[in-house]
This record gives sequence, structure tokens and C-alpha cells, in this order.
Amino acid sequence: MKAFHEKCGIFGVFNHRESAKITYLGLHALQHRGQESAGMVVSDGKILRTHKQMGLVVEIFDHNTLEMLKGDMAIGHVRYSTTGETTIRNAQPFTAEYSLGAIAVCHNGTLTNFDEIREKLENEGAIFASTSDTESFIHLIAKSKRGLVIDRILESLGEVEGAYSLLFLTKNLLVAARDPHGIRPLILGKLGKSFLLSSESTSFKLLGGKEIKDILPGEVVVFDRNSNPLLYKSIFPFDKKEKHLCIFEFIYFARPDSVIDGISVYHARKKLGIQLAREHYVDADVVVPVPDSGTISALGFSQESSIPFEMGLIRSHYIGRTFIEPSQSIRDFGVKLKLAAVKDVIKGKRVIVIDDSIVRGTTSHKIVRMLRQAGAKKIHLRISSPPTRFPCYYGIDTPTRTELIASFKEKSEIENFLMVDSIGYLSLEGCFKALGSYEGFCHACFSGQYPVPINKQISKYHQTKLIICDSNNKK
Repeated sequence: MKAFHEKCGIFGVFNHRESAKITYLGLHALQHRGQESAGMVVSDGKILRTHKQMGLVVEIFDHNTLEMLKGDMAIGHVRYSTTGETTIRNAQPFTAEYSLGAIAVCHNGTLTNFDEIREKLENEGAIFASTSDTESFIHLIAKSKRGLVIDRILESLGEVEGAYSLLFLTKNLLVAARDPHGIRPLILGKLGKSFLLSSESTSFKLLGGKEIKDILPGEVVVFDRNSNPLLYKSIFPFDKKEKHLCIFEFIYFARPDSVIDGISVYHARKKLGIQLAREHYVDADVVVPVPDSGTISALGFSQESSIPFEMGLIRSHYIGRTFIEPSQSIRDFGVKLKLAAVKDVIKGKRVIVIDDSIVRGTTSHKIVRMLRQAGAKKIHLRISSPPTRFPCYYGIDTPTRTELIASFKEKSEIENFLMVDSIGYLSLEGCFKALGSYEGFCHACFSGQYPVPINKQISKYHQTKLIICDSNNKK
């Protein structure tokens, strides 16, 4: 595992006669957020049609499939598993029939009280078809006694805790919701007379649409086929809470051409590199990024330090999800399959290597060894984020704390393990400076300060000491 993985991306469209094709393109632009499965559900006002499979968007949806998905409203999902195993039964969106008709839901994030909710629902007779926390919403909505679908959705949101950006679809409604802390992003856009919803604004650019606004923390947006004119309604059903947008969206997860909560991801990453150079300058001959995650920060580092930027590592863009490994073991086969050192750039040079983060350190170790073999004279590793010492419980695939190298090794021990001449992490304060704010971010993976209480069973599983913050940011 070289880096963290985002759980998923979600996309929705309202009032477009080719909603399936629009959703297909929107999901394609979000493919970086999840590559294990993808799916969509489409409504034509009478029935919901669904299609989902394991694999990539381009593998799952062909022309004939999209032609069968008739309707003017749709929601879609790309998944990388965190809660629940990697099987088709956990692929989203989830659909079900209940007393008020058919409903579908897809989710980006993780419910921290999922185990409690599931146990309660099962004790009341619910039967789960998956191991995903997203399915909880189906059961909560179905058992509600409220008369309107939107009221049932709002009631279900009031029972869950954690991080979520959600899309619900019925035959006449499309509903979007973002958790009260705004941990996971969700953005509203427009394409002609149609409305779009996406985890990232990059989807809108691909479609020729434009961004209207970020869905606010705690906001629920309702689109109704029967409303006249076809506009949306915003609801704020919860008490206002302190905002905690995931800081890793800007460090690694989001595409560089996205804008999240008014912040350009590209410029944020470049500023992270600039700040890293100010904090951890070292005399060297060349700045080399680990592509693609470290490229933009390396540009910033090079610009600030006046040390030349070179692509000393080349990434293969043709790696499939599976490959045949030789029966006779080749050392560092997986890394060599993805990256190759450019000897003419590296040989005899003092090299600064820039990457966004270190998880276990095993891949960084192999990259450094590759650079040594290419003739690097010295290697200085610079990381454009603070040391990752704590797991994430809000929708990111992370190892246990005992597997995070920065949580149990000192700086000198990490340098020895990675075989580098020096290592330098960006400070948390430096992150805030680069992002232009000291407030509004979740940085629990660095600080251990979790803005939403964590289920005891989950905390035991991740083997971490929790530091819970209240709304005043007190431990």
C-alpha cells in the first residue's frame, strides 16, 4: 500500500433526458476515487433501473447498457472499499422496494456508529444483504413511520454519526445530503437546465457544466420532478457544527483540476511544496517527484528553492488491475512495474524526492533503492504533509496504527529504514498556511483529534488511542 485510498465518489443528475450518459461521464471523471466497482440507478418517473458491477467505469457501461438505462434523473457511484469486503454485494448504489415505493442510495464516507445501528436494526428484524454501512439508510427509511419520503430521509440522517455525502433517488425525488461537519465534499453544478451533483467539480468541467456552490455542511438539497419551476430546495435540519473538511482531499485524494470549498486543489498542492521548501530546504542538484502524487508539490518546492525540477521517475499509465507476475521472484517487481528511474537524471546527483505521504514505508523504501541503483549520490526525502500517525474513520482506507510507520518510529529510525540521507515532513501549521486557513479541516490522521466520536468497537479494531474534540476544539 503506497498511499491512502478514498472510499468512493458519487455523482447525480436531475432533469436531463440522457441522465445515464451524463452520469457515466461524471463517474469517469471521479474514477480516481474508487476503482473496485461502479454503478448507477436511473429514474424515468415510473421505475428505477439499475446497473452495477465490479471493475472500472469503462468496463461496466457500454453503449447498449446506457441505452437501456432510460430516465431523466440518475445517481452513480465508484467504490474503493473501507467498510465491508470487496464483493458485488457491496457495490453501490443500493436499491430496495418498501411501503412508499422504490428508493436508491449511494454514499461517500463512513458511519462511525454503524455497528450500533446495524445491531439495533437486526434486533428489530432487519436482514442486511451487504456488509456496507450505506445499507443502513435503506432500513432506517423503510422502518420510519413518517408519511413523506423526505421526512424519512431526514429522520435517518438524524440517527447516524460520522462522515457522509449522500445521494438518494426515488421515482420523483433526488436528494443530496452532506454531514454536519462537512468532512466529505459534495458540489452542486448546472448543465443548461439540468442540475449536477458530484464529489468533485472536475466532473462538471468534463461535461461543459459549471459549478453553482458547495453543498454546505449539514445541508440537504431536494430536487422534485413535480416542482414548478424545476428548482431545488435547501433544508438545514441539524444544529450548526464546526466544519471539518478532510485535509487529505487537498494533499492527495482530489484531482488537481478540482475546486473544493472554494480552494483550488492544484494551487493548494503547489503551496504545500513551497511551504515544504521553506521548512526543509537542503542543498541538492535536482528535485524529483514521485508521480503523480508528488508532482505538483515538487513544482512548488523547486520554484521556492531554485533547485531544478526533473522527472527522474517515470510512471507507467498502462497498469491494469491485474497482471501476471513471473514465477521466479523479481525484486521490487510491483514498484518496477509502475515506476522506472531515469538514470541520466539521477546518476551522480544529490536528489530531493517529493511525495505526498508515507503510509507503511515499504514502497518508499523500494523507490529509494531504485534511485540508489540508478546512481543517486544522496537522497533527501521530503513529504508534503505531516507524519501520518493515526487511522481515519471517516471514509478513507487506512491501516491500523501499528502499521503506520510514523506512529511507532522516530525520525532517525525512518531514515534508516528508508535508506535516505534525510527526511522532512511538512508541519501541520505549514499545511494550514498553504491552505490559507487554520480552521475548517479534519486533520485527525496527523493529530489524532477526531471531530466525531468513534465507536468503541471500531477504535479497538484500529488499535489507536483516541483524542476526541468538542465543538470548541478542546481535548
